[in-house]
Amino acid sequence: MAESFTLYKLIVLYMLEKVDFPLTTSQISEFILDKGYTTYFKLQETLSEMMESGLLRVETTHNRTLYHLTENGEETIQFFKNKISPAIQKDIDEFLKEKQYDLKEEVAIKSDYYLNTRHEYDVQCQIVENGFSLIDLKLTVPTEVEAETIANNWTGQCQDIYALLLSKLL
Repeated sequence: MAESFTLYKLIVLYMLEKVDFPLTTSQISEFILDKGYTTYFKLQETLSEMMESGLLRVETTHNRTLYHLTENGEETIQFFKNKISPAIQKDIDEFLKEKQYDLKEEVAIKSDYYLNTRHEYDVQCQIVENGFSLIDLKLTVPTEVEAETIANNWTGQCQDIYALLLSKLL
């Protein structure tokens, strides 16, 4: 049983080592669950243990969790990469190659909201590319429903909004 959890941890570390951006819970789950390596609950337990042990750093918003590889995680995967079978490495490499653009685009678009000191809601909307903000937009709205709607709609509308702003300002 412990060997299984070790393999799940190594798979997650290997995935994060192969990309230059964080991965969401759903992106990691898509690979691991679709390949039948483990169950959702065992994966959640694995991710939790990895955060507690400092292998992963977590970034959380109201609607998703992003996992970043820590320095400790990088050292661990470098040392134990040979414990992942070539077949599993190939599966991961193919998954990441096939989906890299979609995976990267999904984590490049960020939105979150929070209650401010004036009892209104601040909505933070971003597009990040190569670690730098292309746009960082903050809006204040009176209700949580409006804040959540804006945060949720940002993903589908951000490219058009960014293009509109550039066309109006340039």
